[in-house]
Amino acid sequence: MILVSQEKIDQYVASGWWGEQTMGELFIATAVRQPDAGAVADPPNRTAITGESARRWSWAQLLAEVGRLAALLHAQGLRKDDVLVVQLPNCVELHALYLACACSGVLVSPLPMQYRSHEIAHVLEATGARHAVTCAHVGSYQAARSWSEHFSQRVRVLAHGRDLPDGVQLLDPMLASTEPWDAQELRSHMARIGLSAHDVVTICWTSGTEARPKGVPRNHNEWLIVGQSVIDAGQLQPGARMVIPFPFVNMAGISTSLAAWLLVGGELHHHHPFDLDVFISQLRDHPTDYTVAAPAVLSMLLKDPARLQGVQLGRLRRIGSGGGPLADWLVEQFAEQFGVEVVNYFGSNEGAALSSTPQDVPDRRQRTRYFPRIGVPGFTWTLSNAKKVRTRLVDLDTGDDILEPGRIGELRFQGPTIFSGYFNAPELTARAFDEQGYYRTGDLFEIAGERHQFYRFAGRHKDIVIRGGMNISCEEVEGLLLAHPKVREVALIGYPDEVLGERVCAVVVAQPGQEVVLDELVSFLRSGEHVAAFKWPERLIVVDQLPRNPLGKVLKRELRRQHAGEETAA
Repeated sequence: MILVSQEKIDQYVASGWWGEQTMGELFIATAVRQPDAGAVADPPNRTAITGESARRWSWAQLLAEVGRLAALLHAQGLRKDDVLVVQLPNCVELHALYLACACSGVLVSPLPMQYRSHEIAHVLEATGARHAVTCAHVGSYQAARSWSEHFSQRVRVLAHGRDLPDGVQLLDPMLASTEPWDAQELRSHMARIGLSAHDVVTICWTSGTEARPKGVPRNHNEWLIVGQSVIDAGQLQPGARMVIPFPFVNMAGISTSLAAWLLVGGELHHHHPFDLDVFISQLRDHPTDYTVAAPAVLSMLLKDPARLQGVQLGRLRRIGSGGGPLADWLVEQFAEQFGVEVVNYFGSNEGAALSSTPQDVPDRRQRTRYFPRIGVPGFTWTLSNAKKVRTRLVDLDTGDDILEPGRIGELRFQGPTIFSGYFNAPELTARAFDEQGYYRTGDLFEIAGERHQFYRFAGRHKDIVIRGGMNISCEEVEGLLLAHPKVREVALIGYPDEVLGERVCAVVVAQPGQEVVLDELVSFLRSGEHVAAFKWPERLIVVDQLPRNPLGKVLKRELRRQHAGEETAA
């Protein structure tokens, strides 16, 4: 499935930005070249997560598993451009699935483990998928049972683990009895089906102002070019060892754990769910070249340095961070105490990304606030993608380009890192791009710096809450809560949290004579609507009326101002 126009393909290839090598071909070449090198490793606490022993595979072992999975998927009837939905925690099997699909032309659609039947039903409807892979359980979430109860009549569900419910097939013995395709057979299959680097390989899911998650298809080249930007920012060298705790289901995780890892032929250590003690033990047991962590995690490490006792940070030169504001002291102290530079990231599943690196922003205080104003004539930056994308800052009231400081506008992107449009959603795609073909990020920035060389994040135009790196559509949750019999009106807003960045607050107008309590709303979403837990409100504020403008639109900025710091209602 090729979604990019031939004109763009020709332009990007002629410019040297895109190539003809698929991710599958790159993987096979690396596995053949360094069969005994370490490739991927499970979280060390996997037994506690899924009940299975942690595994660590060499490149040769991973190649064998990829060949086995590719052969099995083919035997199951999956063909080029079919969709395979996957809900697994960060683990070596997820790596094998991505790569087997990359070699088979199957579109893999990974789902966050937090998704429940409400979100999964939408994904299945949007993609038309007929096959899914999951596992028996992750912690207390009985994944296979949930799939069996809700979807076993719609899709063929395969799962890792033990004691699976009816309607779910045990994947492990099926794999054990499958003769794997070797490197030559994989290559022959790719040639036979005409697989190209311009074919879509993943459909990830993102939330914005729309009420349902949107599918973001990305092809091999779109992933590899973003992977190169991670390598540039992190100064990754061939064979780099990485510990990546980001969920392996979206831009933040796949760009590093798959794309950058493939390009450097490195060793990837999975982590899931985030656990500070496990994270530190991984850094202690496996001297690491690159990792990522939220600002709150970096802050905890600095404020409790005893936790890092015994950790050798000699190889760790860069830590990526994002998803919330970085403090000046944090970046300065990591450099002074540990010799580690922090890279400040900002980005989206759609491929719009900014990186503030030591190479381009050596002043650490500036690096916490600003991002290079890439894609604008007159400025030169070291990151390779800065030369490939174009950006513009647009006044949302007038539509004019903003070229001077002091005015806030929407940042828009164009270029070979940007997706082509939402999956099977032409109306959403049409709204996502402006008249010049730039992707509308929904993120507000302003121009900064003595030479006007930086962008500074100024907020969001999109109506979303970002909780722990997960985007939550306010419209979606508001629509669900309005179905509660005691709720007359509702507005969802975010409130600051040191660890997660934001948490979810529901501001509710109750039906006359009714009393609304938080536990009722959460129970309604959990048991009645089967909504992912990260979308549940964690604070409730009951008001007599919602503030609105003359056109009736709820003024959420005013809600945030009025209710800053309020405690959860009973």
